[in-house]
Amino acid sequence: MLHVEEVEVVVAHRDCATLRVGDVFLKIDADQSRTDTEVEAMALAPIPTPEVLWRRPPALALAALPGRPLGRLGRPSTASPAAWAAAGAAVRALHDAPPPPWSGRDPDRLAADLDAECARLLDDGLLPADLVTHNRRLAQAALRPWTPVFVHGDLQPAHVFVDGDEVTGVIDWTEAGPGDALFDLAVLTLGHEEHLDDVIAGYGADVDPDLIRAWWSLRCLLAIRWLVGHGFDPAAPGCEIDVLKARM
Repeated sequence: MLHVEEVEVVVAHRDCATLRVGDVFLKIDADQSRTDTEVEAMALAPIPTPEVLWRRPPALALAALPGRPLGRLGRPSTASPAAWAAAGAAVRALHDAPPPPWSGRDPDRLAADLDAECARLLDDGLLPADLVTHNRRLAQAALRPWTPVFVHGDLQPAHVFVDGDEVTGVIDWTEAGPGDALFDLAVLTLGHEEHLDDVIAGYGADVDPDLIRAWWSLRCLLAIRWLVGHGFDPAAPGCEIDVLKARM
């Protein structure tokens, strides 16, 4: 009988699950279109990504990246300012590449999604009305026309791996597509405002920090009901609800 190493459940909910066995990550997704996007995006991305070992729907096997995550929402990051700047430089390289050939969300669609989510947050009583109203007003600034670039779409610092001050790779590309460059920068720095200047310095282009902050509000408002429904806690210290409160 073959020796099987300990199986670690990295994440599991109704939509998908990721398991780790040694140096292999096994992703199982109920929606194979997301896996299609991930595989295609990794092939197109000009920055390091995990090696695809094999794919047998509904499973995708990826090699583990060296290093450790840049940070995690709700926890202080132990990565250096130089590592955060390196992450900014990697994001800029991605944004400078040609966008993928599939469609992404535009400001009009996002505005409709935001209106619907805010209404449901209030109807469900998940957040106080003043918190939703204030952050909805801040989020409006992000909903301006933009030139689409190649965005990762879910660039949490937990998805960026670093070894020392170097980026070794980026994982979880299921949301990749054409989009607003500032959205990636916002997701990367969400809950880690102390590293915003480091990321912008590494990115090396004129960006408006206030628009990034507007995306923080927008991202949190759109995510909270999904997080609650999938077993996550947006009210944990330093997470989405605290980010919204900090904008008040």
